[in-house]
Amino acid sequence: MNEENSPPTTNVISGDAAPEVLYVQGMSNPATIGQYPTTQATVALIISILGMTMCCLLPPVGVMMANQALAVTSQYPGHPDHGMAKAANIVGWIGVGLLIISVLFMIVYFVFIGIIIAAENGA
Repeated sequence: MNEENSPPTTNVISGDAAPEVLYVQGMSNPATIGQYPTTQATVALIISILGMTMCCLLPPVGVMMANQALAVTSQYPGHPDHGMAKAANIVGWIGVGLLIISVLFMIVYFVFIGIIIAAENGA
């Protein structure tokens, strides 16, 4: 058989041409191409939930971390942490709302107690 007229090398099993291997310049491990960057979405969700249930000062931290995770995940469509970052953001804002309501309630409570004490001392 003449080498000039010979067909390209094919895969024996499927009959298709052998796939090309693509190497990207600057990548040390070609197997990691296509992986998404890591985010702190899980930590943000845990902090937001803990802030709602235990410590009222944590939800703003959870919102900040969720916003950072959303900034990363919005750059990569189909990122697996996008939903968790959204949930952390929503739970964090609910926690911030509860924090504001509780601070307002405490202010009203102490003003009310002050009025009662002043009324008793003045009477």
